[in-house]
Amino acid sequence: MARSSDPSRRNPFDVRAATQTERVALANRLDSLTDAQWAQPSLCGDWSVEQVVAHLTAAASSGPLRWMGSVIRARFDFDEHNARRMVEQRGATPAETLAKFHNILTSTTSPFGPSEAWLGEVVVHSQDILRPLGIAYTPPIVMTTHLARFLARTNFTVASKKAIHGLHLEAVDGPFSTGVGPQVSGPTIALVMAMAGRETYCDDLTGPGVDTLRARSQAAGPRS
Repeated sequence: MARSSDPSRRNPFDVRAATQTERVALANRLDSLTDAQWAQPSLCGDWSVEQVVAHLTAAASSGPLRWMGSVIRARFDFDEHNARRMVEQRGATPAETLAKFHNILTSTTSPFGPSEAWLGEVVVHSQDILRPLGIAYTPPIVMTTHLARFLARTNFTVASKKAIHGLHLEAVDGPFSTGVGPQVSGPTIALVMAMAGRETYCDDLTGPGVDTLRARSQAAGPRS
C-alpha cells in the first residue's frame, strides 16, 4: 500500500501548541508597530488593529463559565458580548494593549468548542491585522491545512462549510482538497480566509468557482 505524501495525515497535530506559536508570531510583528498602525482599520468589521488584538486577549482570558456569564448579560447578542469583552482587554494605550496580549501568549484558557476553533481565532485575526498593514506572513502549511480541513467540515463560529457547498477547493501549496463542483484554487491560507468570510482573499484565488465563493464570503462578512 502506498504511503500518504501528506505529513499531517501521519503525524499528530498539536493544536494547543500551534495556537501558542501563532500568538508569539503575531506578537513579534506587533512589537514594532507605530501608533498610526495600531489605529489602522483591520479586516474584522469596523475594528481597528488594536481592537482585534484586545479581542484575541479576551478570547484567551475567558473560560466556559465566564464566557457564558458574559453572553447571558448580553442577552445572547454575541456582537455586544464580543465588544464588551474587547473593551475590557484594551489598554489605555497601544503599549498597554500589547502588554496584555503578551500575558496570554501561553494561555490554555478558552470558551466552549473544539480547540481548532481557537487556533482559527488566532490565524484568521492575525491575517485581519497584518494584511491591511502590508505585513506578509503565512503560517506553516501543516497548520493551515489542519485548519482548512476543520473549516470545511463545520459551521462552528463561522459558516465555512456552508460557504463552500457545491465547490471543489484545491490548495496549490499543500495537500488540502475538498468538495465536488466548480474549482477554487489558491494558497491554503487564502482558502482558509475566504471560508472565514474574508472576501478580499478571493483576489488570491482562481477558478470557475471563485465568484460563487466571493459572493458567499461577502454576504457572510467577517465576524469577531
